[in-house]
Amino acid sequence: MQTRTLGAKGSRVSALGLGCMGMSQSYGTPDDVESLATLLRALELGITFFDTADAYALGANETLVGRALQGRRSEVFLATKCGLVPGGTGPGSMGVDGSPAHIRAACDASLARLKVDRIDLYYLHRVDPKIPIEESVRAMAGLVDEGKVRYLGLSEVAPETLRRAYSVHPITAVQSEYSLWTRDVERGVLPVCRELGIGFVPFAPLGRGFLTGQVRSAATFGERDYRRTSPRFQGENLARNLSLVDALADVARETGHTPAQLALAWVLSRGPDIVPIPGTKRRRYLEENIAAASLALTPSVLARIEAAVPADRVAGARYSPDAQSMAGR
Repeated sequence: MQTRTLGAKGSRVSALGLGCMGMSQSYGTPDDVESLATLLRALELGITFFDTADAYALGANETLVGRALQGRRSEVFLATKCGLVPGGTGPGSMGVDGSPAHIRAACDASLARLKVDRIDLYYLHRVDPKIPIEESVRAMAGLVDEGKVRYLGLSEVAPETLRRAYSVHPITAVQSEYSLWTRDVERGVLPVCRELGIGFVPFAPLGRGFLTGQVRSAATFGERDYRRTSPRFQGENLARNLSLVDALADVARETGHTPAQLALAWVLSRGPDIVPIPGTKRRRYLEENIAAASLALTPSVLARIEAAVPADRVAGARYSPDAQSMAGR
């Protein structure tokens, strides 16, 4: 597995990380046995960057990742997050708490669930509109001073907020959705990251599974599947978006790769400061994804991939209105 430096002053990590959320929530029924096997297989194949959060299944995902780390902690650059809390207006919805007291308590709870004495990269999962970002980052910086955290990150943050945060303490990485069908970061936060020497970590680089070509109907989603509420997977939006993924599949057939591999290779090609974290809970998809890191695609093939999924033809917002209100603050 090739490696990349996460941030100008960060650590070397595998060029692809592993997003662990879907092992415990949002995409079907959890299978801890297969998920644990997938985590261990990732280590065998050279994945050194695991991403979780205290909000994922209310801590259960951190507990699962902690099981995989036993005896192998030194092999993993471990990222987790704080700031999302149960709340909001509907079943399963989340609120935001970026207060210093919550951040400190959340870090201690994450350390206990993960069974580690230090977190490598600690993100604020969402910016709390009630708390100045400077206060949240100062609290996180205190965790660095105490040795509980090595580096700080922010997730789904606005460019102006990132600048304010960075003025308090160096930010090593920003995490946000970025893929062939979600490119708005190119016009916003990504240029600021590059200006400040901050690494960028795309989550959902496979479009929440859509760009794999495996999703053909919302009827296949279980009752607790996040995508049932995502505008991009509904009605006419889904029908229009299927034409894009079909065009990507045509390029995949002609080049001898899978749509998922081309989608990941495209994200990786956006720059050496980018470390995508595709999520999966199955070993076979993990192995397919990892193969994308070694693809050497020509500029003409990359252009065909991008042309297959034009950003201005993607139908539907990426989040429901409630979720969107918490992103990009």
